[in-house]
Amino acid sequence: MSTPVNTPLDKLLHASSESVRVVYEDDALLVMDKPAGLLAVPGRGEDKQECVSLRVQQRYPDALVVHRLDFATSGLMLMARGPAMQRALGQLFETRAVDKTYTAVVHGWLANDMGQINLPIAADWPARPLRKIDHALGKPALTHYQIVARNSDDTTRVLLRPHTGRTHQLRVHMRALGHAIVGDVLYSHGVPEGSRLHLHASQLCLVHPVTGQPMDWRSEADF
Repeated sequence: MSTPVNTPLDKLLHASSESVRVVYEDDALLVMDKPAGLLAVPGRGEDKQECVSLRVQQRYPDALVVHRLDFATSGLMLMARGPAMQRALGQLFETRAVDKTYTAVVHGWLANDMGQINLPIAADWPARPLRKIDHALGKPALTHYQIVARNSDDTTRVLLRPHTGRTHQLRVHMRALGHAIVGDVLYSHGVPEGSRLHLHASQLCLVHPVTGQPMDWRSEADF
């Protein structure tokens, strides 16, 4: 039995300080609301095993990762129920049949109400794990943006829709535009200690691979 779209379940996957909220479940997939400051999957080393996927698998042993969010990014994250569904959902991501929208707050006022950033991204090997714009070696990367509000504190609230899925794409593209995301310790200078990245996966849309129904999950940013 599936749970209706956008109806939160009264289920919290607890850790010491943060929790992962399950916002949708059925026999094919799960959608979680990930807090900032939590890995999506295990990292290298014993101190990097606490993550969304392992917490979810404690309650749903068949849950498998389909896509990831950065450690510092919060919001909606999808997992599959079993290998067959992991392949089906992975194919939707590969063919760009999944629409993702992020809410961000960036430094400064963007000049245009909407636009796109079409700049190739490559690994910055001397400064790993950073990425950089590289017109010679970078992979194509496209981000659409739309202004929500220009704030009195010289920041802009903006919706970001990545057409591609490069590592750190939104963070690198906004810095390249001259408007780094607030709280970005990797791509901005002078970030106060303890600040959080103002980047949140706020909407996820796809056609359900089993039922054929259009699905639309949303999560409000807490900044």
